[in-house]
Amino acid sequence: MTDKEKVDAYIKKHERWQSQFAALRKVMQTSGLIETVKWGAPSYTLDGKIVVGMAGFKNHCALWFQQGVFLKDSGKHLVNAQQGTTRGMRQWRFEDGDKVDSKLVKAYVKEAIENQQAGKQIKPAKKSLLIPDELARAMQKNARLKKGFESLTPGKQREYADHIAAAKQEKTRAARLVKAIPMIIAGAGLFDKYKNC
Repeated sequence: MTDKEKVDAYIKKHERWQSQFAALRKVMQTSGLIETVKWGAPSYTLDGKIVVGMAGFKNHCALWFQQGVFLKDSGKHLVNAQQGTTRGMRQWRFEDGDKVDSKLVKAYVKEAIENQQAGKQIKPAKKSLLIPDELARAMQKNARLKKGFESLTPGKQREYADHIAAAKQEKTRAARLVKAIPMIIAGAGLFDKYKNC
């Protein structure tokens, strides 16, 4: 299925928002951005980076700007959909009966493209890795475990550290560590067995 067909199917699936999506898509198709599908929703990219996307929800549909924090937002339409979680992304919501002001949307998209070309972006903050005491002590005693843990990707290291640390009781943390040790030594991620389900 081509990207165009995937976007057609996405819009068809979201009957409630078809008129808004059609108007928004028309603006996007004249913007010079490349239409694709990312995270299962229509997205519009420049040089392989998402600039803007569309998404349908239960109570609204939205146009989201990947680096919307840099937009002037003269019409005061943008919201942070996940306060405290998203730093750069902003959303313009449309509810039942809302008309799409194509001219205004086009101005926002044009500014977003200019910001992308200027290199304006908020990069995700790197999370520091907090290794629970139980795991740290086990690595001091077991060189193979230490070597195996250090060879894991940062994401897999975080999975193990968070999994062990999340247990409230000491005996649960110890049990999780016992199960994790052979997996870490083997170089497997905590959730690898679910990846091909």
